[in-house]
Amino acid sequence: MELDEAATAFTAIGQPTRLHLLRILLGAGPSGLAAGELGLRLGVPASTLSFHLRALEGSGLIAATRHGRSLVYAAQIARLRGLLAFLAEACCDGDPARCGDLHRLLDTHGEIARMEKPSFNVLFLCTRNSARSIMAEAILNGIGAGRFRAFSAGSAPSETGPLPEVLSQLKALGHDVSALRSKSWDAFTGPDAPRIDFVIALCDTLAGQVCPDFGETTITAAWPLPDPSKFTGSATERATLLNELYAALHRRLGIFTALPFEALDRMALKARVDELADPHAMAR
Repeated sequence: MELDEAATAFTAIGQPTRLHLLRILLGAGPSGLAAGELGLRLGVPASTLSFHLRALEGSGLIAATRHGRSLVYAAQIARLRGLLAFLAEACCDGDPARCGDLHRLLDTHGEIARMEKPSFNVLFLCTRNSARSIMAEAILNGIGAGRFRAFSAGSAPSETGPLPEVLSQLKALGHDVSALRSKSWDAFTGPDAPRIDFVIALCDTLAGQVCPDFGETTITAAWPLPDPSKFTGSATERATLLNELYAALHRRLGIFTALPFEALDRMALKARVDELADPHAMAR
């Protein structure tokens, strides 16, 4: 980062409301927050908020994307890393003995050491919440390494719970199935519901239904996959189809967890998640 760029960025955050605003957006992660929500949290009128948002956006520290009628703002993590690196790169001529802990901000290449990555809540949906969404919940909780917390739900959850074949397969593959159950998507709405960062629908039948409002900043996607309850043939043939479904989900979610969340704005992130619905795109 050049001197003039750094000066512009520091000028932008050199005001209490803007600094508070930036900290709120950093806490929200790459999903960001709508302008209306930011105004409520800061307790400032819309005209004042707009003035501060323009200042931060002009310095490249935040970016806006349109979601329906709302503008959603997100912190630009890469830009902030560059700003911190600008401060730390010349510290004591790189002598850790004199710089103390400040040298830890830099890695061996003079860039900011990797910050703690934000965590995300992901909700998988299918009508009965008995197979595909259950599998996705188990897989993501298994491979998410603490960065992702997965949930699943349905519009008409099965009264008998997850398919026994699905639970048997997951258990055989080492997943903990003790907490897996079929539940309504209503459990993820309302003031007491967990924050949902991503909602991923796994079946076509949800397309004709009105999904609950999970919040303006939630990123939605559809990954249509075959329904295991409709698999036919012998037990061996059904097991093969179930294994193929598991492998497809595992591959998608492996790519999903590896996305550069910190470097993408909200619109770019949604586009990348949407691409995972296409197996040909995953192969590229």
